[in-house]
Amino acid sequence: MKRLLVSLLALTVLIALSGVGGVVYVFWEYGRDLPDYRQLADYEPPVMTRVHAGDGRLLAEYAIEGRVFVPIEAMPRRVIHAFLAAEDKNFYEHPGVDFLSVVRAALTNLRNMGSNRRPVGASTITQQVAKNFLLSNEVSLERKIKEAILAFRMERTFTKDRILELYLNEIYLGFSSYGVATAALNYFNKSLDELSIAETAYLAALPKAPTNYHPINHPSAAKARRDWVIGRMLEEGAVAEDEAVQARAAPLVIRQRAETEFFQAEFFAESVRRELLSRYGESQLYKGGLSVRTTLDPRLQEVADRVLRGGLVAYDRRHGWRGPIKQLDSIDGWRDQLARLGRPVGLEPWQIAIVLTLDDTGADIGLADGGLGRIPLPELRWARAWKKGERLGPKVQAPSDVLAVGDMVPVEEVTADSEGNAYPAGSYALRQLPELEGALVALDPHTGRVLAMSGGYSYARSQFNRATQALRQPGSAFKPFVYLPALDQGYTPSTLILDAPFVVEQGPGLPKWRPANYTRKFYGPSTMRLGIEKSRNLMTVRLAQTIGMEKVKEYAERFGIVDNLSTQLSMSLGAGETTLLRLTAAYGMLVNGGKRIVPTFIDRIQDRNGRTIFRHDSRPCEGCRATFWTRQRVPRLPDDRDDVTDPTTAYQMVSMLQGAVDRGTGVRVRAVGKPLGGKTGTSNDSKDAWFVGFSPDLAVGVFAGFDEPRSLGPQEQGASVAAPIFRDFMAGALENAPATPFRIPPGIRLVRVNGASGLLAQHGDRGVILEAFKPGTLPRGPSQVLEGLSSAEVDSSASTGTGGLY
Repeated sequence: MKRLLVSLLALTVLIALSGVGGVVYVFWEYGRDLPDYRQLADYEPPVMTRVHAGDGRLLAEYAIEGRVFVPIEAMPRRVIHAFLAAEDKNFYEHPGVDFLSVVRAALTNLRNMGSNRRPVGASTITQQVAKNFLLSNEVSLERKIKEAILAFRMERTFTKDRILELYLNEIYLGFSSYGVATAALNYFNKSLDELSIAETAYLAALPKAPTNYHPINHPSAAKARRDWVIGRMLEEGAVAEDEAVQARAAPLVIRQRAETEFFQAEFFAESVRRELLSRYGESQLYKGGLSVRTTLDPRLQEVADRVLRGGLVAYDRRHGWRGPIKQLDSIDGWRDQLARLGRPVGLEPWQIAIVLTLDDTGADIGLADGGLGRIPLPELRWARAWKKGERLGPKVQAPSDVLAVGDMVPVEEVTADSEGNAYPAGSYALRQLPELEGALVALDPHTGRVLAMSGGYSYARSQFNRATQALRQPGSAFKPFVYLPALDQGYTPSTLILDAPFVVEQGPGLPKWRPANYTRKFYGPSTMRLGIEKSRNLMTVRLAQTIGMEKVKEYAERFGIVDNLSTQLSMSLGAGETTLLRLTAAYGMLVNGGKRIVPTFIDRIQDRNGRTIFRHDSRPCEGCRATFWTRQRVPRLPDDRDDVTDPTTAYQMVSMLQGAVDRGTGVRVRAVGKPLGGKTGTSNDSKDAWFVGFSPDLAVGVFAGFDEPRSLGPQEQGASVAAPIFRDFMAGALENAPATPFRIPPGIRLVRVNGASGLLAQHGDRGVILEAFKPGTLPRGPSQVLEGLSSAEVDSSASTGTGGLY
């Protein structure tokens, strides 16, 4: 008997040693080439980047996977309990592998042998994380062994909460849902903390086989599996008995995810996307989960889009009808033909229609929705035939002068004519997509924050942003930066400059350069103020020649208008190309008192964990984070902006530009009825039209021109094309704002002077204005007239260029 016991003991020890050896061998054999599980310590699942307007509204989302990452600390406890009850009830106790579950699964699979049933698994949540992140979905014993080894290693390295966080944010739950937060939105249109017990249980039922428990394709199986999870939650004490009964009785109802509501500002959003891409790279943009708060003001953006489109359409109507979108061979089956042809890009908010019949008083049309309408003759009067050179054909006498049966045309429903006379129901006006393009930028002149930007008529039609990407000649909109260095050198707005013919030799074999005023007239000695207000080319060229183009170049580059301005004399008339955003920012530096600003679309960027990684305003503010207000003083922020010009010089230029609105080329803008300053700009041959200006707290720039530059037509210029858009924007932007005067810096004296001569006003003088002078610069008598040099006396290297800009 004793020998038998010894033999049994020895056999037991031998078996045990063999088992241990076998286990060691398995771990050595299968654990040699396993993936490095430690990479999961820094793993961050791809999460979408969200871009918000200044008021928090969503502008854009950028992502490769539509995933929402929720840290474990923010995960609702009910969600955690549901998944643990369904998938791994011993998660917080086992070392990575649940041996009791393994034995139970083995016995079950033995019983089911030969029954064609799928083998039962016993994978823990840790094992599922190992499989999902580090291994394949291959069904084999080798993969299960590797999975177990990795699970043991992960449990020794990571906390249970970290493993569970990876699992709940990575697991695939069907409906294109990665992670529980995305699944809650896709199945129930709810956030995690809004889910009911029944809904939470259904999500926890999905990891095993989302397809098998599809709520629409397999509703019975889906509900049965959900109810089983509710039972497991009850057993684990996650829900009460009455809650479980109610949850089981609840129907399984899927609610389609609501369409994400975006504020439409496509040009602005694309500029933000480009900046994020440049700053952080593609991976961080599309996978990094950034939260971006932009500078956009949605109210101003809506005004910008509306007035820009309206201004481009108004110009287009002035220059005639270019014909239908398409001409159908037959109107038979016109409804089907319209459906096949679809809606042209950029047509919103107009409709598309087919001309069915014509008579002397109008045209009957068929609409894309199958309805009928009529275009009265008065709504066709504008549509005179377009002629080359932006000229017009004969006046419209009958609908047949414009339209023909089968024409496919844009229309807009109208209720009354231009004089307010009512039309019958179903009346429409003929419309036309404009060829002319343009842009509008509005920014805060004190910070550089871009508040609104529209880069063209329609982003759907063209993604080219004419506010930031189009390099065009600003024409006379550049002139303030010729006059500004002169003011800094001691000239005053009352300094007289000769307005007379100016001729420059350009060199052997080249014609002489003869710049001219827009009016083709000469006005003799005139004040600098008049030179700006009336946009006098000849005065500007003489001034630039006197102070030197090197000085003009210095100021243009200092204000960020161009990077390297040529010193040719024609550059003083705005022949150097720039963008609307850069020029608008330069005007902002005038009205803010001569402080440098850098335009920005972004206020703040936070990473996926809420840590701020970029802030446009980086000034320190110790008192800005107080939790409560206890009548402490408002924090004073330091002004760290660099000076680009003297504040008194900047104000003199602001005053002169205000005069351009009150009495000069920008007089159309005066209708806004509030203190405004600004300058028109028209390039050579009227290819570019500009108006750039400001109120005390808003700088705005408008550009209009064809993408393939050509003349805007006879009599068209910045005053007729761009200024009305600026006017309408300012009227909307400042609608509820008080009439704030421009801020006058210390050292400026406002003195009554004769507007024509610039001398101190005398009794009985007409045209008296208040002029801004620096200390010691008041006119004491007739001043010397700045005449400049002409013809061969001028260095020809500084004088080539355009024939004249205005």
